[in-house]
Amino acid sequence: MRLRLPFAGTLALTSLLFGGCTFLPERAPSPPPVTSAEFETRVAQLENSLIARCDARQEARLDRQFRHQQALTADVREVGSLLRQLRGDVARLGPPDAPHDATRQCVDAERTSLDNKEVLGRSEWIGLPDVGTYLKARIDSGATTSSLSATEITRFERDGEDWVRFKLGLNEDDSVVEGVRGEWIEAPVDRRVRIIQATGEESRPVISLLMTLGPLREKVQFTLNDRTHLDHPVLLGRRFLLDIAIIDVAEQYLHARPEFPGGRPAADAGADEATDADASPEG
Repeated sequence: MRLRLPFAGTLALTSLLFGGCTFLPERAPSPPPVTSAEFETRVAQLENSLIARCDARQEARLDRQFRHQQALTADVREVGSLLRQLRGDVARLGPPDAPHDATRQCVDAERTSLDNKEVLGRSEWIGLPDVGTYLKARIDSGATTSSLSATEITRFERDGEDWVRFKLGLNEDDSVVEGVRGEWIEAPVDRRVRIIQATGEESRPVISLLMTLGPLREKVQFTLNDRTHLDHPVLLGRRFLLDIAIIDVAEQYLHARPEFPGGRPAADAGADEATDADASPEG
């Protein structure tokens, strides 16, 4: 006797048999094969990334080493400075049996008071980099301001500010870079000063020029006036000397003449210095 399934069961079994495949999990499509060019591009990208990382690490390491070297250099300089100071103290003490009289104490005190100040003679060579020449200068603590010999001084306006145009006031025997003799120089006016003389009042312009004197390099205010009747085309007064220099009136030309294109070598300055007359103080 055959077993008969109900009609509903037969339908359910048939559905399971024909629809069973729908319960199988779907597979992801396989990626397309990588071409040779794409593979090489990817490898190159990885190499560049690794190189960038290595470079960054190397740069950071070098930066740390550089900072460490700077710190060591600073320490070495500090130790060297301390050693020089100690040697100076030992030298001043001298041998144990050396006499420490009042004269030596006065000299040591004077040296201490002159620290950080440049010693200048009564006459010195100066350089004017903005003009391109050297000139002789008289150092005079009796004068308040510095002065530069100038002729044909002409006022004019530039961008709403007062300017002057002038030529260096020089004699034939003045030592100068010949290329600037007779050349026009222009500079803004810092201020004007009134000069009261027996002949009346006079207003003179004051300009600022970069000046060198030995190791000194300063912006100096110069009053412009004609000094061709005097021995030095430049005079340096107290405002320049203040806090940076002192005068030894027994000496002159303690510092070498600066050199400029077109000028004579500093080694040839001796002949010009020998002709410098020991004139009276200039104003």
